[in-house]
Amino acid sequence: MLVTVLGFYGGYPYKGIGTSGYLLQNDGKNLLIDCGSGVLNSLSNYMQPTDLDAVVLSHYHHDHTADVGVLQYNWLAAKKENPLPIYGHTQDFVNFAQLTEPNATKGIAYNDYEPTEIGTLKFEFLRTVHPVPAYAMRITDSKGKVIVYTADTTYFDGLVDFSKDADLLIADTNFPDDVTGRKWHLNTREAGTLAKDANVKRLMISHLPQTVDVETMLSQSQKYAGEIPVVNAFQGLEIEV
Repeated sequence: MLVTVLGFYGGYPYKGIGTSGYLLQNDGKNLLIDCGSGVLNSLSNYMQPTDLDAVVLSHYHHDHTADVGVLQYNWLAAKKENPLPIYGHTQDFVNFAQLTEPNATKGIAYNDYEPTEIGTLKFEFLRTVHPVPAYAMRITDSKGKVIVYTADTTYFDGLVDFSKDADLLIADTNFPDDVTGRKWHLNTREAGTLAKDANVKRLMISHLPQTVDVETMLSQSQKYAGEIPVVNAFQGLEIEV
């Protein structure tokens, strides 16, 4: 599996870099994980958006879905024979319904009690702790390699088992370690500790803040992760799993 970072900021795009979006390529298939603001433009540097095979959305906050509408317009203009599958949860029926655009895209429901097969990949979902329903993803390929994407969440114990032994953990890391108390995203201590407790092989911190130096976020995360290698997301970063 090859992961390419298309956008990594939380909340809003900044200085030409978008919010959450990752291109996942495996066995000749192209999947888009989340589709935040600026992601479609970034994707076009690598491929035609109409060559996507599927989109999987963690939740419906705008920084993860802002470019879904323009992606649908792109597919409408291309007049493709088959609609693009967009996978989403049904805990918000209004937003789920908007995933279907006749002659362009088709919304497909996933849930957290059974895996979803997309091509040769197995997707498992875990509901996180966030102001709206949101789901972490555990993605396993045919060789047993595993990517876990926490999506947006505050820390809770279930993340450790869900992330166990992953080859790559992509963690929502929106705060430095001095931000504590009630919050809806992980801080660097929680992201690094999660990686260590789950015994993952690599940690990518993402959903990063615009107002904190990235080296601070990286060094703090690495301190808590111990010997586990940590990298910060940046536009164009490619990681082979």
